Amino acid sequence: MPEILTSYIQAVFSFVYYYPLFMAYLWMIGAIYYYLRWERTSNRPDNPPLLPQYPGVSIIVPCHNESKNLEETIGCLAAQDYPDFEIIAVNDGSTDNTGAMLKELARRYDRLRVIDFSKNQGKAMGLRMAAMVARHEFLVCIDGDALLDRHATAWMVGHFLSGARVGAVTGNPRIRTRSTLLGKIQVGEFSAIIGLIRRAQRIYGRVFTVSGVVSAFRKSALHSVGYWTTDMVTEDIDISWKLQIAHWDVRYEPHALCWILMPETFRGLWRQRLRWAQGGNEVLMRYFWNLSSWRKRRMWPVFIEYLTSVFWGYSMLGVLVLWVLGLFIELPSLLYVDTLIPAWPGLVLAMTCLLQFAVSFAIESRYEKGIIRYLYWMIWYPLAFWVINLLTTVVALPKAILKKKGQRAIWVSPDRGLS
Repeated sequence: MPEILTSYIQAVFSFVYYYPLFMAYLWMIGAIYYYLRWERTSNRPDNPPLLPQYPGVSIIVPCHNESKNLEETIGCLAAQDYPDFEIIAVNDGSTDNTGAMLKELARRYDRLRVIDFSKNQGKAMGLRMAAMVARHEFLVCIDGDALLDRHATAWMVGHFLSGARVGAVTGNPRIRTRSTLLGKIQVGEFSAIIGLIRRAQRIYGRVFTVSGVVSAFRKSALHSVGYWTTDMVTEDIDISWKLQIAHWDVRYEPHALCWILMPETFRGLWRQRLRWAQGGNEVLMRYFWNLSSWRKRRMWPVFIEYLTSVFWGYSMLGVLVLWVLGLFIELPSLLYVDTLIPAWPGLVLAMTCLLQFAVSFAIESRYEKGIIRYLYWMIWYPLAFWVINLLTTVVALPKAILKKKGQRAIWVSPDRGLS
């Protein structure tokens, strides 16, 4: 086998095993610095600092077939500990009684206004329409099945008041569905993986995406970039990139808690993660050429990180294929994979994984008491979620490439768990 090919194969094998190790320490270092810099001496989530002023806020709730959760969601919004806000709910072509419920809730809550779409227009269009009719400059956007903590609005608005170039603030989603193993693992995932990454990315320059379930925006920033794009399957990733490419700052506010429903079946989890992966690829392809300018250099690390993760997914798939082939046929020694978990690198990776979980739970314990008990369930994370994320990464790229540009992304009701 040519020497250059041999070197390339060895490099790929090394990359597959050491890339997760490198990223874990990168995230931990960034998150610890973020915690020491902004969180360690901050107030508790239920005690937001006093703001110099309390500008009006429009809370936007796009809804599609949310009748089971809507009353609780609107009730939490109406109870926000903030002096001046309105609630705008968008009934986006629901086929259940969401529309009727919203009308009843509007009679109960004076702050609630309702927008009705006769057809399913998609979440991005619902957000666009609500933003255009909103009375206030600052918008808080949450999903129709989420429960926003009563202090979250004040925590997020504080960022806009402290920075004129702050275009968006992403909150801290907390998992409500915990009745199954998948639900319990996701409690840890949102802390150990997603929360850690957002803290680290905030330190290193740019955030890959705001949370689609709880985020706040400056309306003038949205207007300057043309609001949400209606043909992207993940409108949250898209708007994050549009804002940051236009030099608006996106911040993370871990004190802005929002309790959310997540899939608790493999089918629901697969559909969700495939949509996330496809959305990331769509954004990379659409904005690739916008990053060529030196003025956009702060987006380069986020772009490279995601592109590298896609390459890792395909590389890991290649290793899996070689391992399976080696069980049935004789392969050249260079291509033979005797185990997927090499001895000492596997041990180091496992210990690093546990360390990452421990660090993240230690940080997140200020937001949720007793979360450390979910550390036990995280031992199953690599088995369940790494495999799903690997496969969705591989499947999502061709889906993103083949998707017709301009095709409206409409609602598909997600799996919201078993309880």
